Amino acid sequence: MDTAYSAHRAHPPRPGGHRVPAGLRAPFSGRTWREFLHLCLSLPVACVAFAYAVTLVGLSAGLLITFLGVPVLAGGLLGARGLGALERVRAAALLRLDVPAPEPLRPAKPGPMAWIAAVLKSGASWRHLLYAFVLFPWALFTFVFALTFWTVGWSLLTFPLWYWLVPSYAGLPGIQLWGDGNTVLYASPTVAAFVSGACGLLIVLAGPWAFRGLTQVDRLLVRGLLGPSPLANRVIELESDRGVVVDTAAADLRRIERDLHDGAQARLVALAMDLGLAKEKLAADPQAAARMVDEAHGEVKIALQELRDLARGIHPAILTDRGLGPALSALAGRCPVPVTVHVDLTRRPAPAIEGIAYFTVSELLQNVAKHSGADRATVDVWYDGDDGLPEPDGTRRPAGRLMLLVSDDGRGGASTASGGGLAGLAERLGSVDGLLVVDSPAGGPTAVTAELPWRG
Repeated sequence: MDTAYSAHRAHPPRPGGHRVPAGLRAPFSGRTWREFLHLCLSLPVACVAFAYAVTLVGLSAGLLITFLGVPVLAGGLLGARGLGALERVRAAALLRLDVPAPEPLRPAKPGPMAWIAAVLKSGASWRHLLYAFVLFPWALFTFVFALTFWTVGWSLLTFPLWYWLVPSYAGLPGIQLWGDGNTVLYASPTVAAFVSGACGLLIVLAGPWAFRGLTQVDRLLVRGLLGPSPLANRVIELESDRGVVVDTAAADLRRIERDLHDGAQARLVALAMDLGLAKEKLAADPQAAARMVDEAHGEVKIALQELRDLARGIHPAILTDRGLGPALSALAGRCPVPVTVHVDLTRRPAPAIEGIAYFTVSELLQNVAKHSGADRATVDVWYDGDDGLPEPDGTRRPAGRLMLLVSDDGRGGASTASGGGLAGLAERLGSVDGLLVVDSPAGGPTAVTAELPWRG
C-alpha cells in the first residue's frame, strides 16, 4: 500500500498519454523487435552450445578410462559456465532480464584437484551443461516459428503495395485461387490485396504477443538453469540475516554497557564515596554522617530504579510471566501519548518472537512520542493464518503469522528510507523472516504493520 502510494506520488500520470492503443503500437515497439532478434539469434547460439556440449560429453566419456577424462570434464563444465555468462548478457540486453550469476566455486583447499572437485560438485555447472542440451530443440522451434510468422505477416500486410506485380509477372488476368485443368478460378487483384492485407494485419498484431510467450520460456530457462539455485539464494539471504543479527546483538551489548557505565555504575561509585565519607565523620559529627547516609539511601533507590529500567529494556519480567498483552498494556501506560491496546491472541508465540514483537511495538511507540505529534495511538495485535499443527493424516499445516499494527493520527511522513530508525527495524524483522510495511502520507495518519512468523 505504501509502495503504491509512493510510486503514484513519484510518477504522476501524464495528462495526455498515448493516443494509439498498445495493441497497435506493439509491432513497432522496441521490445517486440528485441524479442524477435533474441529468437533469431537463439538458433546459432544453440548450435554452438549444443555442439560444445555433445563434444564435451563424448570426449570426457571416452577418456574416463584414463585419468584425463575427469579434468577434461571439469574444464568443459567451466566452459559451459562461460557460455552461460554470455547467455545472461544476451538475455539482459534483449529481454531486459537481469539474472545474477550462480554461486561461485568454493574449493575446500588450494590446488588443482580441489578446483576439479568443486567444479564437479557444483550443481550450477551441471545446470549450465543441461541448458546447452535443452536450448537446441527449443531454439530450433522458436527460430522457425518466429521467422516464418513475422515474414509471412509483413509480406501479407504489405501485399497491397506490390500485388499488381503478381499477375503482370505471370501473364495472368488475376491471382489464381483454384484450378483443375479445365476450370480455373481467378480473384481480382484488388480483392486479393484487401484480403491478404487484412490477414497480414492480424498476423502482425498477434506477432508481439506470440514472441512474448516464446521468450517467456527463454526467461524461465535462463533464470532456472543459468542463475543461482533457490537453495543458494536462501543461503545468501541467511548469511545476510546472520550479519544483521550479529550487528544488532553487538549494538544492544554496547547500549547496555553504556547505560551501566553512565548510569547505575556511576551512581554506585558515588554512593561508595559518600558512604566512605560518612564512615569517617561518624565519630566526629554523627549528625552530618546521618545526613550523608540518608542521601546515600536516596542514591540507592535511584540506582535500583535505573537497574530496573535497564532490565526492562533487556527483557521485561511481565512479558515472561504474563505474555504479550499485559506487557504491551504496561508499555502503553508509560507512553506520553494516550495509547489504546487491542490484543487478540488465544495462546503465546515462541519466546523469541514474543520478545521481538514487544520491542518492535516499543520502538514504534517511541517514534510516535518523539516525532509524530499525535494526540492518540492504537496498537492492535492478532494472529493471522493456521496454527501449524499436524492434520489427522500426519501432514503439517503451514504456520501463521503474528501481526502488529501501530497507528496514530500524527503528521505522517514516516518511511523506511536508509538511515532512519524504521530502516533498522525493518532489517531486524527481516532477519527472522518478518516484514515491515509503512503507510504514512504527508499530513497523516500513519499506520505501521509488522508481520512476524508465529513459531509457536
